[in-house]
Amino acid sequence: MESMRQTLIAMSIAAALAALAGCGKDSEQAQVAKPSEQAVASAATAADAVNANPLLTEWAGPYGGVPAFDKMKVEDLKPALEYAMAQNLAEIEQIAGNPDAATFANTIEEMERSGKALDQVFTYWGIWSGNMSSPEFRAVQAEMAPQLAAFNSKIIQNDKLFQRVKTVFDTRNESDLTPEQKRVVELVYDEFATNGATLTGEAKARYAEINERLAELHTRFANNVLADEEGYDIFLRSDQLKGLPESFVKAAAALAEEKGQKGKYAITNTRSSMDPFLTYSEDRALRETVWRNYYSRGDNGGEHDNNAIIAEILQLRDERVGLLGFDNYAEWRLQNRMAKTPENAIELMEAVWPAAVARVHEEVADMQAVADAEKAGIKIEPWDYRFYAEKVRKAKYDLDSDEVKQYLQLDKLREGMFYVAGELFNFSFTPVKASSVPVYHEDVKVWEVKDKTSGEHIGLWYLDPFARAGKRSGAWASMYRDHTTFDGKETVLASNNSNFIKGAPGEPVLVSWDDATTFFHEFGHALHFLASNVAYPTLNSGVRDYTEFQSQLLERWLSTDPVIDNYLVHYKTGEPIPAELVAKIKKAANFNQGFSTTEYLASALVDMKLHTTDPKGIDPDKFERETLDALGMPSELVMRHRTPQFGHIFSGEGYSAGYYGYMWADVLTSDAAEAFAEAKGGFYDKEVAGKLVKYLFAPRNAIDPAEAYRLFRGRDAGIEPLMRDRGFPVPGEKAEATASAGE
Repeated sequence: MESMRQTLIAMSIAAALAALAGCGKDSEQAQVAKPSEQAVASAATAADAVNANPLLTEWAGPYGGVPAFDKMKVEDLKPALEYAMAQNLAEIEQIAGNPDAATFANTIEEMERSGKALDQVFTYWGIWSGNMSSPEFRAVQAEMAPQLAAFNSKIIQNDKLFQRVKTVFDTRNESDLTPEQKRVVELVYDEFATNGATLTGEAKARYAEINERLAELHTRFANNVLADEEGYDIFLRSDQLKGLPESFVKAAAALAEEKGQKGKYAITNTRSSMDPFLTYSEDRALRETVWRNYYSRGDNGGEHDNNAIIAEILQLRDERVGLLGFDNYAEWRLQNRMAKTPENAIELMEAVWPAAVARVHEEVADMQAVADAEKAGIKIEPWDYRFYAEKVRKAKYDLDSDEVKQYLQLDKLREGMFYVAGELFNFSFTPVKASSVPVYHEDVKVWEVKDKTSGEHIGLWYLDPFARAGKRSGAWASMYRDHTTFDGKETVLASNNSNFIKGAPGEPVLVSWDDATTFFHEFGHALHFLASNVAYPTLNSGVRDYTEFQSQLLERWLSTDPVIDNYLVHYKTGEPIPAELVAKIKKAANFNQGFSTTEYLASALVDMKLHTTDPKGIDPDKFERETLDALGMPSELVMRHRTPQFGHIFSGEGYSAGYYGYMWADVLTSDAAEAFAEAKGGFYDKEVAGKLVKYLFAPRNAIDPAEAYRLFRGRDAGIEPLMRDRGFPVPGEKAEATASAGE
């Protein structure tokens, strides 16, 4: 799961690009210097080469213009990127060479305005990278990644530009700037200062060189994982389906037919296929095969093995931050996060870890007892965990996950999300005619978002729900256009992307409770985009251990009464989910919490320890094993994302030394949920909802996250609500720990 704008370039300074690549009209500010003849010639040559490239054509049509997804061709991508980079560099040189004294208007605002063409091209790049990858795209991606890194370095290392930014930064408190403008100045300056702008000579050149190499490695890592996902499909016979739900079998049959194996049943090497198979299949040997395929992605010793790539990435990251004077990569990464330091992040995780592991041992004991009673003659292994957990769930809570799925229809869940958005944000969602807004695949649907009261257009919401070849696994949110007002109002284009297995023709798509929760989670990111009320593009950036909070909080509305009563209906009869089944779901809310918390924390702790350790001579597989052994990782489960497939931290740098952020955000989530639970109107209390939107959604990054949370809650968030939420004991000595203040 991802937040903010999807990471489009695998490099450490992608955030700087987002800050520099704003959308807007031509400047009407003071005189600016002419670009150099070389820059003009470069841009003109590129322009001649691309002519009427559809990826560069200004977005036209309704709703303030929309991407021409129906005209995407991979062969247009490279020339579009080359032209857009040249154009952006010419714009940057104009700003840097302005003979007038640096001001907010002629420097920061012009930077916010620059890069419109490049921003558009990256929207298409993101679609190919995440939703429609192909060998042709991957070839362009591999070729252009280092060039994009070099392009970014030219901006970050432009000393004339940095000096102008620094001048505005140094005088910001004496200038007539609004608080929002000061925040923009501080964020832009920080991007330069923390990404090598202060370096000189050989160090400066080496920094840029490292970024180019990292861009290559991040791209190779991601493509290796995707290759292993695509290369390990399993096709089953009808006699190998014992225990699998009817809906899953139908979807597997349809998928096999799509893959040219009619009459068989496809199990793909993705979480959305693996998870239900391991939960229900009675064939233990097949469960082990499916499990090993999934958790061995990027770790198979062949051409797609990622271990050597990981080792080099870690060494280069360490060398790069060393040039800036930091002891380790995590120290550099967390300096502007809510956690502030690696020690604070580790302290939070280690406060929860013992309770999570203790719960795993309890869960395993329950499962082993079931296996022994059935005379299975086995010891619980990782490929057994989901299967026997489901048996325990039925025995302890009389709760059958497949029974619950009959009431979780994807379309109805979407309607439930719209209801929640209407109650909390006053948004309405209306389907857009397919002919009026282009999409890149027939599965993608679009809705217009309006204010329910005023009818004001807020933006568009795209939904791409189904798995397919070339689409990366998981679920994420993307923003194709930010909300801004500084240069004329720009409305939001947001999207949610999932990997549900499409049902057989005419059959509804039924999902698990966990998948329904994830659906609400990602919609929370989209609402964060749509609720934006900031003036400048940079303020739509996010603080990674904070932006997961808004989406995690939205998960809570799945189990609220209005959603349960009106949208969780049986896919055949249309009858609402029975009250007794709802009671079982709520009673079992903390079931398997040991598994889910431990598999997550294992990944987050390994991530942090990888980035606080001297990486010289590191063997990633060995490091993973030894770290987990030292932590006391139970043998019956593995990390949620094993190191060789940990795309969050190695296919880019969005979550590197930052995967802990989900738990940091969950401290805020649990505390904020208690604010709603305590309110007179519960989770639909208008006063609390108003504060939620005003302080925690609409400002995006215009307010420091810790201060924004205090404005909402009146205090910092403690760890106690998190422990209560997960059904863990609350150690008295940890009661004073806080997440908001980064203490």
